[in-house]
Amino acid sequence: MEPIRVVQMGLGAVGCGIAQTAIGRSKLQIVGAVDVDPAKIGSDLGEILGNNRPIGIPVAASLRDVLDSQPVDVVLQATGSHIPDVAGQLMDIAAAGCHVVSTCEELAYPWLRYPALAREIDAKARDCGVTILGTGVNPGFIMDTLVLVATAVCSDVRRIKSTRVVAARERRLALQQKIGSGMEEAEFRQLAAQGAIGHVGLRESFHLIAAGLGWKIAEPQETIAPVCATERITTGDFDIAPGQVAGIYQTLQGASHGRELVLELTMSMAAAESKDSILIKANPPIHLEVVGGTHGDQATWSILANMAPRVVEATPGLLTMLDVGLPRALG
Repeated sequence: MEPIRVVQMGLGAVGCGIAQTAIGRSKLQIVGAVDVDPAKIGSDLGEILGNNRPIGIPVAASLRDVLDSQPVDVVLQATGSHIPDVAGQLMDIAAAGCHVVSTCEELAYPWLRYPALAREIDAKARDCGVTILGTGVNPGFIMDTLVLVATAVCSDVRRIKSTRVVAARERRLALQQKIGSGMEEAEFRQLAAQGAIGHVGLRESFHLIAAGLGWKIAEPQETIAPVCATERITTGDFDIAPGQVAGIYQTLQGASHGRELVLELTMSMAAAESKDSILIKANPPIHLEVVGGTHGDQATWSILANMAPRVVEATPGLLTMLDVGLPRALG
């Protein structure tokens, strides 16, 4: 079997990690890279990734520049979190006859926030005979797909609670900033009220689980609150005083017909350790725990690469993790 020819679109921190992971997979052949940063365009991808030697792949300014020189099977897209920001790229990629695996969080369940735009993207993908999938570690796996897989051995599922704690001191600066580290509590709460802070994708995870189980749950109740430091937290980038924001606590909860779904996410500079937990009240009951948690960046890089064969094999259209078969490592 010939390797799947992939292009990495977007060479930020996440995109570079995906590209490096793809290079290490024998079933994938990375044949191009695309970024809009003038400082990266024309540079060798190996140099951008910090490898010791060039790999003969210059960073292009557009996908068309790559397609003009060779065929491409799958584009690994890491350019945005919101569907309107990536929709144009998805349309262009589909028109070029390439499949897509995207880190766009809202694509994890695209029918939720922008149903009309999702239908347009789906129609384009079907017309062009390609598959478009949004995935990642969260949303995409830990708090949704893994939850659904765990229910496979259950009957009479009555309550699901998925909890994720991220010790943010172990993560990169962009995430530490995203959770409001060092803010005053009043500023955090004002941004939360405006919808300007919070983890993108938790709502998508909730609705993906509900759809997978056939649960008809009305709009869930959401909580976004600051985690405030109780002692001084000093890192290379932050000096967080007691009372200042050290992270975020975000929940979604909904119930219908005696069934309840609860998602709890904490990302905090004050967290001592990361962990992931799934509790399912059912017959039999299930309690899964990932000791030490699932590293967000490394897991995202891997799942993007691992899902490339799944989209090639899948039915054309805008799909979710419910539609593309059992996710697994490439081997």
